[in-house]
Amino acid sequence: MILVCGGLADSVSELVCARLDDCGYAYRLLDLGQYPAGFEVKWHWQSRGLGGTIAGPGWTLDLDEISGVFVRFLGPEGRAPPPNVAPEVAPAMYAEYDTGLMVLLEDLPCLVVNRLGGGLTNNSKAYQAWLIRQSGLRVPPTLVTNDPKAVRRFYAEWDGQVIYKSLSGIRSIVRRLEAEQLRRLPLLRHGPAQFQAYIPGTNVRVHTVGEQLFATRVHSEVVDYRYAGREGRGVEMEPAALPPPVAEACLRLARQLGLLLAGIDLKETPQGDYYCFEVNPCPGFLYYEKHTGQPISLALASLLREGREPETLAERSVPLP
Repeated sequence: MILVCGGLADSVSELVCARLDDCGYAYRLLDLGQYPAGFEVKWHWQSRGLGGTIAGPGWTLDLDEISGVFVRFLGPEGRAPPPNVAPEVAPAMYAEYDTGLMVLLEDLPCLVVNRLGGGLTNNSKAYQAWLIRQSGLRVPPTLVTNDPKAVRRFYAEWDGQVIYKSLSGIRSIVRRLEAEQLRRLPLLRHGPAQFQAYIPGTNVRVHTVGEQLFATRVHSEVVDYRYAGREGRGVEMEPAALPPPVAEACLRLARQLGLLLAGIDLKETPQGDYYCFEVNPCPGFLYYEKHTGQPISLALASLLREGREPETLAERSVPLP
């Protein structure tokens, strides 16, 4: 039995459930939009491993029955207001329940897409960039600092062709560093940011699903194509074929991070070189599947149905810097 931990208000979780239905694969939904209301999770460690049950409306699932798990945690906007709980207390309550569920999923012996440990590198883009380089992929020249003078030197070194973005896993809009931002550099003293040399070329999003890989070439005139609509611009996508060494490096990177599902952001330069910007451990692949018809959700459903991790991921580890 497959377990989906997500909310139907989240379009990716909804797609996974729809794909499992379409394939005829049995699953249960632990609806994080309502959880913990209407659900009961009981588990304990014992000599032979984990024991316990997960129960929802009209069903009870023994932990031993679970063959694969897909999990996609929700933000506060996707959750029903808890009854009889002050609004200011709700985030802490949800964080506590989610943490307990994360610990359970981390120790389940079955396939889990994805375990918490695999995504922790996304909380530090600088550390993740170091791991990306270990996989054999190029990374752009990067500066992490809260020193305005250092930023100005970096800006001059790259002839003003610089972008900036957040250091953490919290989504931020990637923008060019221009005159307006240069005037605001004194504010950088309050917290560091990440600056990178702008890499010209075409964006390529790579999704790895187990040992399968789907590459999508993205055509857009804006720096951050995810927000092209805000600038009145469009986005066009098409399936792409990567050079074998680049494809192998992407799969190697996902294995290294212990991610059964990953979204890897690349850029292909006019000279045919590939640079990697970051790895998303919980990618919104619906956006790409909708534009290209690439069967990412089908590959994920098959992986969950198979219920075992590829041998190449059986002994995963994330090295310390």
